[in-house]
Amino acid sequence: MPFQLLRSEFQRCLNLFLPPACLLCGKKLPPGFLATDFCPECRAGLPQPAPARCPICAVAHRTLAPASHHCEACLRQPPPFARVHAVGPYAGTLQEAVQRFKYHGQLPLERPLGILLAESLPSRGKPCPDLIVPVPLHRDRLRERGYNQALQLARQVGRRLSVPVEPNLLRRIRATASQQGLDAVTRKSNLRGAFAVTAPLSGRHLLLVDDVLTTGATARECAGVLRQAGAASVEVAVLGRA
Repeated sequence: MPFQLLRSEFQRCLNLFLPPACLLCGKKLPPGFLATDFCPECRAGLPQPAPARCPICAVAHRTLAPASHHCEACLRQPPPFARVHAVGPYAGTLQEAVQRFKYHGQLPLERPLGILLAESLPSRGKPCPDLIVPVPLHRDRLRERGYNQALQLARQVGRRLSVPVEPNLLRRIRATASQQGLDAVTRKSNLRGAFAVTAPLSGRHLLLVDDVLTTGATARECAGVLRQAGAASVEVAVLGRA
């Protein structure tokens, strides 16, 4: 029996005795869903991108009417990245899923979250990036957590776009305090000089992947050193936009 057919039969038997459940709510998944999927209800409950947001950094404008003018921060200091792609606001079901994945070691969430991230990228009229680059962790933080959530997401996106992932292209060379709870000014100074590029990037178009974008300090610092190393452009893909 061919391997793929054997694998399919094994999965069918496994689903018969151990029906796959949604990774978020625990409900039994409908036929055809994998054990690493969200159920239709949880997926439908994910927050949608704000109708009024900055076309560069994706921050939501304080209006309910659709709008796409640049925010004050991007007008005053244009970022080194070209655009931020976000699944949605960092709230509700999306925030819960990201926190489980990032802080509670629920690694199976990388697949459905990676699929959501890949789906947030434009599929028509724009070429794929040359390389996908995850935001790195310092070795001390990596040792503490055991994995880099940005790298896990980047691999999922790379698999779906058929674009290579370069996990060692961007390195965090200085340990920094956690960005959580810091204001925008402190976040920026906290990250200054924290990243380095390990190879020239002459003319490459890059996609920088992270889990959440809050003030944009990390994305700005990473994109800045990538551009200085010769990258033609850097776009950013995140799950949640705070």
